[in-house]
Amino acid sequence: MTNNNEKLNLKEVIAMGVGGMVGGGIFSVLGLAIAQAGHAAPIAFALGGIIALLTGLSYARLGLHFQSDGGSFTYLEKAFHNRNIAGMGGWLLLVGYVGTMALYAYTFGVYGAAMLGDNGGQNPAMHHLLESLVLLSFLGVNLYGVKASGTSELLIVTVKVLILGLFAIIGLFYVKSEYLLPVFNQGGLGVIMGAALIFVAYEGFELIPNAVNEMEKPERNLRRGILWSIAITTFIYVLVSLVAVGNLLPEEIRKYGEYALAEAAKPFLGEAGFLLIGLAALFSTASAINATMFGTARLGMVMATEDALPAVFGFRRKQNNIPWVSLIAITACTLAFVNLADLTIISSFASSTFLLIFAAINLSAWHLREAIPGNGWTPLAGLVLSLASWATLMAYLWRSSPHSLYWIGGIYAVVIAAEFLFSQRRLFR
Repeated sequence: MTNNNEKLNLKEVIAMGVGGMVGGGIFSVLGLAIAQAGHAAPIAFALGGIIALLTGLSYARLGLHFQSDGGSFTYLEKAFHNRNIAGMGGWLLLVGYVGTMALYAYTFGVYGAAMLGDNGGQNPAMHHLLESLVLLSFLGVNLYGVKASGTSELLIVTVKVLILGLFAIIGLFYVKSEYLLPVFNQGGLGVIMGAALIFVAYEGFELIPNAVNEMEKPERNLRRGILWSIAITTFIYVLVSLVAVGNLLPEEIRKYGEYALAEAAKPFLGEAGFLLIGLAALFSTASAINATMFGTARLGMVMATEDALPAVFGFRRKQNNIPWVSLIAITACTLAFVNLADLTIISSFASSTFLLIFAAINLSAWHLREAIPGNGWTPLAGLVLSLASWATLMAYLWRSSPHSLYWIGGIYAVVIAAEFLFSQRRLFR
């Protein structure tokens, strides 16, 4: 966003957070949220926003205290003085970002196929081709070091927020009250399940503290940047979900599934609305894949230098310092995941992972409450809500989608085994 002689101002910090969150998740998980929460889907998104806000306060306090680019990985290491805990946190972050990239690629494939005429999902080969193609394309982009400038990234954030904002504002005038009442038509528990299942849509603001050393007046702008970006994103999500619920019947939402948001634009914007939301989804997911791949590969490289990953992940090209092994390994894992798993598995895995990471960060802030400024109740509240949402998600999957639970449990078992058996801090030699 800035050159080496400049610092990020508050607007740029907020854009970084909003861009990281409104990255494609809302376009595909909206149908999942409505399926669980029904008419109360906007409340489910608001609940997710409250958990994100409480966790954002913990990130702001830890970020200012440690002033480190290592983010969550560093905070866990400093809070618990146990490198295995920090290592597992780093591994969880890595696989969590793989999950979010898989979600973005899945969404790109769904909207791309729908815009090419495959509205009923009758041609799964086209979907798999598009989701694989977008990942391989950005692998090539990142390997050659061609990345969007800060100006273009800011432009992308502005465009997608404007499209969603206009959709929400115009759509409010066409909302049918009978589609919204009764509010809790799926029960109160459905709201919590919906919030837990779509929590991945709030992943992204945790990237802000990583740039604490590149922003002007961090003691003022770090906290404000995190809170404003979460508040803006929550407002957008609540409005967008309200318009979607108010314009589509439950059977229509079930029918259209992953691209329900584009269909929700048809009643008041026609085919042009479908195309506009479809283009916004492609635009957002492509941008998010590029940014996440860039950041995740560098997280893998940092973890390799900290002995949390095999040293090969730290290999870089001499010409441009790009961590090519990390890039290829992370993309390969994402390709496998997105082509083997369905939307429920991908979304629930990514949401579960970030709920656990955010619980750990809140626990870190509470553990260090004597050393860092602020009160002890906000991280405790964030911890309790994160764990309660995670437990609700696990209970929901156990009852309705046990195969998703097997996927999540299997990946977590691999993460724990990798840390204890293969990292250079391994317990067993």
